[in-house]
Amino acid sequence: MSTKDADGLTGQAQEEAKQAPALAGLLAETKRKLAELEAEHDDLKLLYEATIAHGEAVEDQLAESNILLQRTQARLEEELNEASHYARSILPEPRDEWPSTQWYFEPSTELGGDSFGYHHIDPDHFAIYLIDVCGHGVGAALLSATIINVLRAQAMSSVDFQDPSSVLATLNDTFPMENQNNMFFTIWYGVHDRRTGELRYSSGGHPPAILLGVDHERSPDSRAVSTKLLGNKGNVAIGTFPGLQFPEATTTIKPGDQLLVYSDGAYEIPITDDTMLSQKDLVDFASADASRGPTEVYQWVQSHNGEGPLPDDFSLVKVNF
Repeated sequence: MSTKDADGLTGQAQEEAKQAPALAGLLAETKRKLAELEAEHDDLKLLYEATIAHGEAVEDQLAESNILLQRTQARLEEELNEASHYARSILPEPRDEWPSTQWYFEPSTELGGDSFGYHHIDPDHFAIYLIDVCGHGVGAALLSATIINVLRAQAMSSVDFQDPSSVLATLNDTFPMENQNNMFFTIWYGVHDRRTGELRYSSGGHPPAILLGVDHERSPDSRAVSTKLLGNKGNVAIGTFPGLQFPEATTTIKPGDQLLVYSDGAYEIPITDDTMLSQKDLVDFASADASRGPTEVYQWVQSHNGEGPLPDDFSLVKVNF
């Protein structure tokens, strides 16, 4: 039989009685921690529910932003298309009457910086011009269109548009690059006098035009031609420095001659990592067959470029005298 103390408790009961306060404290601590965990769980639940609600709000906001972005992109694409159509609309129609003209134009992006034109100043004088604004995009296209419209409308006072050097000097003072978002441009400008056959020309930072000497009266079946480059050495682009003067030169155009005016995008095409098509390559190709037109020249250039757009705008005007 087990022995009992004065309180009538067995030894085991006495031991359990001694441990009871400790167990009660442990139980109370456990309940406290459990209450803390339940509270933390409730907080986490509230945070989760708030996060889900916020996430749904964020998703709704993102969806709305995506819709607005898509609408903005569509509007910008529409405006770019309209600007591109306008840039092409100001280009002249090819001429069938003398002097007849052909041309090919292919911008490297939606909006390029090239543009060109030709028109009769009077019944005896015919102007030909091509400009290349630095860069691409809306700014370059707007400046290019502005210059072409100025030349076509002869909208510069006190300028003799039969005098190429005067035209370039006035353009240089009218369009300084600091007033055009640091954009400048190159130009080739020539005026042909049908009475004398004289062609007066000047250029500012632009590749020389190519004169193909074709005498169909003496050799009606001949395709090979003589060549002459018409340009100014050491000339600078329009708008870079104020008060510049641009030298002028003259040459004689004979019946059957052809004039090619173009931008540097017509030949500056990388062939390998360290070689490019050269101006001489362009001259050789164009002069090898006088029947080749601007489209054939473009196809030849594109064949060296491979797939994808050319690295720069391609513009080439051919005038047949």
